[in-house]
Amino acid sequence: MERLRGTPVHGNISTTLEHHMEAIHVTQARRKDEIINAANPQRQGAPRYNNEKDVLALAAAIRELAASTRKARTALWCALQMTLPK
Repeated sequence: MERLRGTPVHGNISTTLEHHMEAIHVTQARRKDEIINAANPQRQGAPRYNNEKDVLALAAAIRELAASTRKARTALWCALQMTLPK
């Protein structure tokens, strides 16, 4: 869109997209942690607290990713509206 306009987009749009990429990376890391910890068998009688903790961390990351996705879509729509000729 910057090439179409010939000028850079607003700084808030770039910041929003950076936050979205960060949320994606955090979600990927939480999922990887969950998979690694699920692959390691629990000791007999050991609490399953870590497994629940991983799932809760993943759920929080997904919630943040969903919010970030909505913001990124809105920012991209705004950038498109500014790019289109009037």
